[in-house]
Amino acid sequence: MCGIIGFTGKLEAADILVGGLTQLEYRGYDSAGIAVNEGSSTKIIKTAGKVSNLREKVESSEDRSGTCGIGHTRWATHGGVTTANAHPHVAGNITLIHNGIIENYKELAIALKAQGRTPVSETDTEIAALYLDSVYEGDPFAAMKKANEALDGAYGFCIMFKDHPGEIYCMRNSSPLVATSTEDGAFIASDMVALLQYSKDYFVVPEEHIVVMKKDGITLYDMEQNIVSPKMLHVDWDTTAAQKGGYDYFMQKEIYDQPEALTNTVMPRLHNGLADFSADGISDDLFKDISRVIVTACGTAMHAGLVGRHLIESMVRIPVTVELSSEFRYMDPILDEHTLVVIVSQSGETADSLAALRLANERGAKTLSIVNVKGSSIARESDQVLYTHAGPEIAVASTKAFSVQCSGFYLIALKLAELSGKFTEAELSEYCKKFEEAIATVPEVLKMDSYIKDIAEKIKDTFSAFFLGRSLDYAIASEGSLKLKEISYVNSEAYNAGELKHGTISLVTEGVPIIAIATQDHVLPKIMANVEEVKARGAHVIMVTDKDMSDYEGVYDDLIQVPSVDDRFGTFGVTVALQLLAYHVTVFRGNDVDQPRNLAKSVTVE
Repeated sequence: MCGIIGFTGKLEAADILVGGLTQLEYRGYDSAGIAVNEGSSTKIIKTAGKVSNLREKVESSEDRSGTCGIGHTRWATHGGVTTANAHPHVAGNITLIHNGIIENYKELAIALKAQGRTPVSETDTEIAALYLDSVYEGDPFAAMKKANEALDGAYGFCIMFKDHPGEIYCMRNSSPLVATSTEDGAFIASDMVALLQYSKDYFVVPEEHIVVMKKDGITLYDMEQNIVSPKMLHVDWDTTAAQKGGYDYFMQKEIYDQPEALTNTVMPRLHNGLADFSADGISDDLFKDISRVIVTACGTAMHAGLVGRHLIESMVRIPVTVELSSEFRYMDPILDEHTLVVIVSQSGETADSLAALRLANERGAKTLSIVNVKGSSIARESDQVLYTHAGPEIAVASTKAFSVQCSGFYLIALKLAELSGKFTEAELSEYCKKFEEAIATVPEVLKMDSYIKDIAEKIKDTFSAFFLGRSLDYAIASEGSLKLKEISYVNSEAYNAGELKHGTISLVTEGVPIIAIATQDHVLPKIMANVEEVKARGAHVIMVTDKDMSDYEGVYDDLIQVPSVDDRFGTFGVTVALQLLAYHVTVFRGNDVDQPRNLAKSVTVE
């Protein structure tokens, strides 16, 4: 959730902080604020609303000088969207920003009130600041260690102590922090995207460690105050990858990024008709002696898991279940050494998915993560990690991350098919050929942008919409529906088409958009029969397919026909078409495509 940035060094801090928050705004945009320290004084500037509001206040401020400061953009959890609830929070000697949730803040608040310490905001964060101030006796390490022991929940903190000017102290539990230093100073942020213009080298702050940032550098300590050498990582994409690059919105750019992202993720891992994970350090042993697979993920990543389930079960005949990470550990799942648990997360920091991974590890399952961000918590704690190569994804609504997550499952299914002996060499080679052909159709679908825009205009004013699919197409329909819902605010739902007659068809009224997905020959007559049922009730039917529809003319109102591919690979072209449809509906409705209301990119709290 929330975005954090901190800097101390030789440069003016305010501009660095506001610029970094602009890059981090996808993590939350309910409010924003900065604190800039100059010697004995600290200037606080904060406001409700987006970072642009903060920028205006900062630029109009008469005094924003100082080379040390912290900044925050908020996704509201505790307390409404107000300036008072915006970070940073100040309590005596403490100026603090926070990403996460303090679960026991109410108990702490009662104890603090008894000491005469009363918050002025509604946030759990201010309670953390008040607690830190209550135990602070001049030693930042001692106070932070006590806080680490007393606070329950998730947190990434950046703290300035009044009597330590020019210094920033940071620690984390679950909530992500990355740090780097250059000759200009020390930097820290929730995401490396905010620091790219200063350095491509960074380290992930380990949990329950303390970072001390000073003008001349940065030092990592454990909780016993021992210096720790951080594991340095390198970003292999440049700053332009995190810019719009002439597109109107990040989402638009990221849709168009997909040919490159898919190529980068897939092609290095296809060798001689086989899936080759040797460069990833993933041994074939991970996939051997498996009796079942469990995929756990949230949102878009969960829909990629549905694609994976279809592929693995149909190709390898291993049972696969797909579980929401938010429910997984509360289900008391049955796990053992013959279970492969696949955790899917773009950021690698999704709190629910991280908790699911930890449970799987505790119970002795094999764990494999599909992750886009190097060094993320999920990547570090998995037995093995399959990194996708999507580059930074800034828009809240995921597009290219979904496509490459799906491609990860296509690779895993190929590997399992090889090791199971269920495919001949010729069949494996043919699979790879068809896989490459499917990826190659994506640029052709992108050329249909204007055509899809015209269809989007026809449904732009609808209140509700329904997506229908069968088999693999249901997984694609689920993701298409989510895209439309989260950015256009259309009340959209996806259904297994065969379930229409079991209640759903009562919602079909005159003119309601029905987006029907048809990429599977073996269920084509069935899905088209369902389409006829909704068409008979006055629905506006949009067919999205790679099949010949000449036998079904008159059954649908609009046709989005993507290039034909093998039935196993209909995911890619149709997905891109549905992303474009959602994008254009949203633009027509005048919504903020990149920052839809109430959402944030990386969900690091439960």
